[in-house]
Amino acid sequence: MRLLRPAGPRQAAALLAAAITVTALCAASAVARSYPFGPRTRSINDLGNQYLPFHAHLWDLLHGKADGGLLVNWQSGFGASFVPDFGTYLSSPFALLVVVFPRDEIDLAVYVITLLKTACAGAVMASLLLTLRPGRWWAAGLLGASYALCGWSVADAAYNPMWLDGLIALPLLCLVGEWTLHGRRRILGVLVVALAWIANFYTAYMATLAACLVLLLRLVLTDLPPRRRFAVAGRAGVSFGLGVGLAAPLVTVVYFGTRHASPGRFTHFTPVSGEDLTARLLPATYSFGSPALFVGTTALLLALALPFHRAVPRRVRAGWTLLVVAVTVSMQWEPTHLAWHAFTTPQGSSYREAFVVCALLVIAAWQALSYGPPDRRALSAAAALLVLLAAVGSRGGLVRPFVWPVLAVAASAAATGLFLLSRTAGPRPAGGGRRTALVGCAAALLITVQFGEATATTAVAARLRLVSMDDYAPWGARQQQQSEAVSEADGWPRHRTDPGREQTVGNDPLMVGGQGAQYYSSHTSDVLSGTLTALGGGWTSGGRSLQSLDNAVTDVIFSVGARVRSPPDPHQNWFAQDGSGVTVSRQDVPPLVTVRPHDLAGAAVRAGGYGSSPYRNQELLLGDRVYTVPRLTVRTGEGRTAAREEGKRPGRRLDALSTRSAGAPAPKPTITARCPAGSEVYLWAPHFAGTARLSGASARSLTGRFRSDPVTKIAAMQRLGTVAASGGLVVELSPNRPSHVPDGAVGCLDTARLRTVAARLRTTGATDVSVSDNTVRARLPVGSAGTAVLAAPRIAGWRCATGDASAVPAGNFHGLVAVPLDGSSTSLTCTFRPPGLRLGAVVGAASLFGLCLLAGFPAVRRRLGRHRGSQGRP
Repeated sequence: MRLLRPAGPRQAAALLAAAITVTALCAASAVARSYPFGPRTRSINDLGNQYLPFHAHLWDLLHGKADGGLLVNWQSGFGASFVPDFGTYLSSPFALLVVVFPRDEIDLAVYVITLLKTACAGAVMASLLLTLRPGRWWAAGLLGASYALCGWSVADAAYNPMWLDGLIALPLLCLVGEWTLHGRRRILGVLVVALAWIANFYTAYMATLAACLVLLLRLVLTDLPPRRRFAVAGRAGVSFGLGVGLAAPLVTVVYFGTRHASPGRFTHFTPVSGEDLTARLLPATYSFGSPALFVGTTALLLALALPFHRAVPRRVRAGWTLLVVAVTVSMQWEPTHLAWHAFTTPQGSSYREAFVVCALLVIAAWQALSYGPPDRRALSAAAALLVLLAAVGSRGGLVRPFVWPVLAVAASAAATGLFLLSRTAGPRPAGGGRRTALVGCAAALLITVQFGEATATTAVAARLRLVSMDDYAPWGARQQQQSEAVSEADGWPRHRTDPGREQTVGNDPLMVGGQGAQYYSSHTSDVLSGTLTALGGGWTSGGRSLQSLDNAVTDVIFSVGARVRSPPDPHQNWFAQDGSGVTVSRQDVPPLVTVRPHDLAGAAVRAGGYGSSPYRNQELLLGDRVYTVPRLTVRTGEGRTAAREEGKRPGRRLDALSTRSAGAPAPKPTITARCPAGSEVYLWAPHFAGTARLSGASARSLTGRFRSDPVTKIAAMQRLGTVAASGGLVVELSPNRPSHVPDGAVGCLDTARLRTVAARLRTTGATDVSVSDNTVRARLPVGSAGTAVLAAPRIAGWRCATGDASAVPAGNFHGLVAVPLDGSSTSLTCTFRPPGLRLGAVVGAASLFGLCLLAGFPAVRRRLGRHRGSQGRP
């Protein structure tokens, strides 16, 4: 086999790495029968809940079809700051590729973007390796693919596509370090740093730390005098500082968005066992909570051979080996673990910095190979260490039976390929054909084994993720029907259209349209989360994934004039299908801006001031009494009064519903109460899991579906139907796990009274409301006095003004935007500016000025040199 090189070794290596990467990823999808090469969905966890919907929203923005703009997303959370979400999920240049795909192929768009990002990471790593040291181009391409297809990439970043920008950033930033070391491309280096931090600042932070460690090691290993080393370090500091500064307008907004976000429910870091740590170096292993360090058996053997490779200078062997070991250990020690994650404990996967270890393993492998293939002694030592690692890893539970054949074949083929390559070392023999044949065989064998084990590892991760995580169907008939229903009913900004309580993913409004409460983001505001929880809303992901609240009172408060109702998602098995279809209900609601007779009296009223009853909290925000909250009797299926629980959650405890041994269904627990006839029944049971229904089948009785768990989920309030003429009501419960029914769980809504209140709010509210990206303008009735309330969460950044007055920070009316009125103004303007934007703009401008000085300094220095030279001539 004759290995031909295209234009140059770097280009050839980059193309080879990209080709191996794309082919292996597609082959793995086909083996796993995963989308788009099979029937199994790849929309796992946050990929389906967050990232796909945000890319769909970007598609809408780029095509001019979104409600809102770059500053405010009016579709989610009743109005959310969008720049933090953009900077976290969408600021990668690759994300712009969604524009060329049809809207209903958003799943395919994100899949293609994932492929391209991963391939780009491999290509850049291959180029970096040849920059660090010259060597065989195909070997650099092979190791570049090893990095791109590392365990972290295929197991963790595959469904967190914005992390893949960090996979690209690390070798790019190392290239910046090399340019600085050799005094080249200073301006380009600054721009590369800025691009990396803009694309995804979170993983770019980790990549920057890694690049700095690599540069420091390179400086230690060079023969430069100390003064030159300090000068290089100073130039690198300037380049990285200016680059991060140029990205500051985005990074500061993301930072402050995180500061104002719901804190979630975090756990303390617990390091994994040594068995699990070493197991993840092997092919075809998978677990959610351990570091995915697989880089391929070839790269691993080379990295293990480095300390024993006598052709490599001793300082190089020691330096790279110690760096790999030190960074690996740093993942397991909490202080350094926190340092890798910007001193914030991750919510979810704990080892998001694992790609740094993967990169260092690949660079160490290149150091071993670029000085010449390891000899028999070094390969034997590496093979012995690999056997030891496999033995240690097998003591845990991650090395499943199918790992052994994959490892055996990969290790045998990799060792054979490296042995053949070692036979080509030394002076070129007279018969060059034999040497070329050996190199060709070794290259083919090593590339084949890398492709095979990467395909197997990726396919295993795809299959096991489906077992251990929630998954969601790609765009299909359900979303299409919902989208069409929302589009038909949409009346924004006259009123909101909520896509429905029975959600398909955590960000339904971004996927199918509308303007609802539903919102899932790392930047879900604390004020929104607290307000909706106080009103009876439900959430998952520890409070960061807020759900729609199907409630007549909150629809009036938030101007929800149309609501889509869908059956349970057939892709999920949470609840059985009920035979219904997609329907739309419409109601007359007040405008987005209403006028309340209360004023704020100079004090902000925060969501924390709400009481324990969501029914009374809704009335507080509505401004009138509309609920009856009756006394309850809660009984078990055996007819006994349910055991009472005290503490933070006073109420009654219910055990999971079981089936009698004889096969007859077990009697159900019940809630009994009395309410005014004809009122609408709601059940609030945030810590109940199962279904609830008014006793007696009738057309006006609905099934309430509740999903909760002890830590990460609470259930939303549910509408159950209408109170009978007798005034008595019985709610039958079907708990599917031990559950809790709180005191005051039932609320009976006087719908006639609510209609009266809504009519009054329409009469006194704004006569006209217009909404642009970040500005709301309203025309008020003459003589309006009290408090104008905008039905949007009072997140930090809102400023309002009445008439021609200057804008001031908006007030807070129980978590909503509020402005005091004195009766003299008939217009209101509220504008949103993301916190941190001004600071970021100042830092960015200063960095741009510094970049201009950096660009102009060499020219000034050359001109001064010529001037001095001309003065020195006779």
